[in-house]
Amino acid sequence: MNEASQFSRRQFVEAAGFGLAPVALAWLLQKEQASAAPMKPNIHRQEFTLKARQPDHEPKATAMISLFMQGGPSQVDLLDPKPVLNRLNGQKFPGKIKYDNAAQASSKTLGSPWKFAKYGECGTDVSELLPHTAGVVDDIVVVRSMHTGVNNHGQSIHAMNSGRTQRGRPSLGSWLTYGLGAQTDNLPAFVALTDPAGIPVEGVLNWSNGWLPSLFQGTVVRPREPRILDLTPPDKRSGPVQDEFLRYLKKLNEEHLKQYPENSDLAARIANYQLAARMQSAAKEALDISQESKSIHQLYGIDQKETQDYGTRCLIARRLVERGVRFVQIFTRNQGWDHHGAIRSRLAYSCQKTDRPAAALVTDLKQRGLLDSTVVHWGGEMGRLPVIQNDTGPDKVGRDHNTYGFSMWLAGGGFRRGGTYGATDEFGHHAVENVVNHFDYHATLLDQFGISPDKLGFKRGTREETLLDGQPGKIVEGILG
Repeated sequence: MNEASQFSRRQFVEAAGFGLAPVALAWLLQKEQASAAPMKPNIHRQEFTLKARQPDHEPKATAMISLFMQGGPSQVDLLDPKPVLNRLNGQKFPGKIKYDNAAQASSKTLGSPWKFAKYGECGTDVSELLPHTAGVVDDIVVVRSMHTGVNNHGQSIHAMNSGRTQRGRPSLGSWLTYGLGAQTDNLPAFVALTDPAGIPVEGVLNWSNGWLPSLFQGTVVRPREPRILDLTPPDKRSGPVQDEFLRYLKKLNEEHLKQYPENSDLAARIANYQLAARMQSAAKEALDISQESKSIHQLYGIDQKETQDYGTRCLIARRLVERGVRFVQIFTRNQGWDHHGAIRSRLAYSCQKTDRPAAALVTDLKQRGLLDSTVVHWGGEMGRLPVIQNDTGPDKVGRDHNTYGFSMWLAGGGFRRGGTYGATDEFGHHAVENVVNHFDYHATLLDQFGISPDKLGFKRGTREETLLDGQPGKIVEGILG
C-alpha cells in the first residue's frame, strides 16, 4: 500500500466516528481463528492469537481472580498471630531487623492490637479484623511463609506479578493468556479492575504484556461508569452501517498487514475492531450488575457504603470469569495497605473495605460450582515488620516493610481447602518453615493450569524467555488439594 492510500486509511478511521472503543490491544480475538481446533503452545514457532490452546497436562484450574492488596497487609495483625510480640510489646526487639525506612525506625516491639481466634473445622487463626474471611477458612489455604526478599514496593510487586524484580517483563495474566489463549471471543482474556482512588504503584506495568505481543496485554475496565468509554456508536452509524464500515476497514488493514506480516501490533489492531463490535452487547451485559439479585448485592456488601466499590468489582470479576474471561486482577488503591503510620485506624479501614467482598467472592463461586476451576488469590507484595515505626504516639505508630516473611491465601482451582502452610519465626519477621518464594508460587500456579513451567517460553532474539526466568521454582505440593 503506498503512502497516499495509508493516509486515506487513517483519514477514514478518524473521520468515521463509529464509537468503537479504543479498548486495549489485549481485547483481541479473530473469530475465524478462535473457532479453529485447539493447539498446544509451540515455543519454537511463535503464534500470536488468542485461540484456545491445549495445556500440557490435565488442568485443575481454567481461570483466576487475583485480589491484589497493594502496599503490604500486616501478616502479624491479620493471618499470622505471634503471642511473643504481645508479651514483649513496647520492649526492645531481641533480634536483628532489616529496616526499609531507617529514619523512622524503632527497636521497640509492636504487639498486635487485635485479637485472634480459631475458625472453621480447620482451626485456622484469623484476626478479628477479618470476620468474613474467618467464615470461609475451610475453603482457603493460608500461606504464611511467602518471601521475595526485596523491601521496595516496585521490585516486590514485579516479583509477585511478573516473576522478577526488574521492570518490563510480562505480567502473570499475560503469561496465562499467552499459554492457554482465551475461552470466549466476545470479551477480553485478561482484565484489570482498578480502584477509583488511583492505580497501584508501577501503574500500567502491573498488567503489561512486557515483550510478549500486545495481544496479551491486560485490559483495564474503569472503576466508575461508564466502565468502557465510547463502546456504543451513534444510532445513525449502528447496525448495517457499522457492519459495512468494519468490513471495509478490515480489507484496508489486511492489505496493509501484507506489507508488514511480522508486525504483531498491527495484527492486534485489526482484530481490535472486530472484538469491539462484538463487545458492544457482551461487555455491557457482563458489567451490568443490576441483573444480580438483592441477596447477591447484600452478600458482596454493595448495599453498604464501605464495601460498595470493592464489592462491585468483586462481583464484576465473578461475572467476567463466568462468561469465559481467563484472568482478572482487582487492585486496591495506591499504597492502600502501606501502613507506616496510624496502623490502628488505617489497617481497620482497609479490612473493612475488602474483607466482606473477598469472602463473598469465594462463597459465590462455590455456590455456582465455579470454585473448583477458578483460583482466587488474596495478598500483596509484602508484609510488615514486628517493630514500631513512627514512634510518636499510640495512634500514630505503624509498621515498616517486610518481604522476608508474609502471608497470602489461595482458594479453588485445585488448591487445598482449609489450613495453613509454612511458618515465620516467633516474631513474624522471616519465613523459616516451608518457605515459598515468588517463583515457587508461579510454578505452582502454572502447574494447576496444566502448564509445565519450563515448556511455556517465548523466543526473544536468541533468548528463550519464561515466567520463572531460570529460577528454581518448585511446585508446592503442600498447598494443593
